[in-house]
Amino acid sequence: MAAAHRATTHRATKKALVSSIPLWFRTDQPRQTGVDYWKGPHSKIISATPGFEEYRQIHLAEHNPGLWPATPGVQTAIPADRRIDGVAEVTFGSVLAPLLGRKQTKLAYQDEINVFRRTFLYAGPPRSARWYDVAGPGEQVGARAMVYLRRRAGVRTGPFREHLNELASTLAGRGQLRELRTQVFLPWNEKLWDTPHVAHDNPVDQQFHASLLGFADPAARAAFFRSAGLASLSEALAPYASAAHAYDVTDALTFVKDGKALEHYER
Repeated sequence: MAAAHRATTHRATKKALVSSIPLWFRTDQPRQTGVDYWKGPHSKIISATPGFEEYRQIHLAEHNPGLWPATPGVQTAIPADRRIDGVAEVTFGSVLAPLLGRKQTKLAYQDEINVFRRTFLYAGPPRSARWYDVAGPGEQVGARAMVYLRRRAGVRTGPFREHLNELASTLAGRGQLRELRTQVFLPWNEKLWDTPHVAHDNPVDQQFHASLLGFADPAARAAFFRSAGLASLSEALAPYASAAHAYDVTDALTFVKDGKALEHYER
């Protein structure tokens, strides 16, 4: 978050196709073993998949009670039994790109059991993901937060997506974030990521329908989630969302960038 307030308008870039895969590490081995395997051997399998524009691993803090401000009617405390350990974020180069990587994806399926106990995939409609250019010249990302929103029962996808886009545009224009990405997911379908020997249970009342990803420096991130401005925006969000789970991100590692696998990940 910039030290000075930069109120301005930022245009969003729409991406061809983005998938978000929440992950839970196995509990029969040390958590660090899972972290190391994910960003080591497993990342090499995923990075070799053709058709990617970008592949990132978003590592979430082990203790994540929830950063989002308490809001009447909105679940902001993250339940311990469903707390996510990390998210694989894949951006494809084109809508047809997933067809190019089917062979490599099968290898990823087989390897999941070595590190994860539960995974599932959220996918959005083509060109529904938006990346906002919110960083000023020379500004770097110092801390990250990831937010999953659950669409309230009875709210249709269209009004929900419209409100999310308005919320993102408001946040982008306030000059408080270094990076902002949004997705609106299609209804969850287990068959999209039905990997063997790994749990895929995702009850209807636990499913999410959008993710809002914002980045700032550590002190600014804390101030952002304590701010009266966000509390006001959250109250306006309540008619559309029944849950807002904001995670503390410990690492965001990029393994594929601009369509090319990197020799070593970038933060």
